[in-house]
Amino acid sequence: MEQSTPQSSRRRFFKLAGLTTAAAGLGTLAFGALAHGRRGARGPIDPAKMEQHLDRMLKHMYVEIDASDAQKQKLDPIVKQAAKELAPLRDKVREARREGIKLLSADNIDRGAIERFRAQQIGATDAASRRFTQALADVAEVLTPEQRRKLAASAGRRGHGRGGMLFG
Repeated sequence: MEQSTPQSSRRRFFKLAGLTTAAAGLGTLAFGALAHGRRGARGPIDPAKMEQHLDRMLKHMYVEIDASDAQKQKLDPIVKQAAKELAPLRDKVREARREGIKLLSADNIDRGAIERFRAQQIGATDAASRRFTQALADVAEVLTPEQRRKLAASAGRRGHGRGGMLFG
């Protein structure tokens, strides 16, 4: 087994920190786009409005991290495709909440149905998490370590005062 030197441990730490930074930045973009609009808004997300919102968010991010034209061309499709694929989850989450309330407020509690519902929700959450993480890694590969640090600092400032949340 290979011995871990202080330098290789530090290198691993900075790689992980860079990926985490990119994750925070993409999380801010993707969930901000999904949450765009009135809080508690009903119905599906208007794709044109989501596209406009993503464009505005990306422009702000590009200025903040001083993105090159080549990086912009790579990042746009990564972020927009991930947001497009994750957008239907908004309605699914709303429907799952209704289903859970219905199961727990029934005259007779069906533990088997509740467990099946829980397992189904874990599967859906895992699939979304996998897609989100894929997009985060794709974004991280495009950005430089310095850009990832800038994005992390920005996400930290935005999340201040909101219970640590990065979104919104």
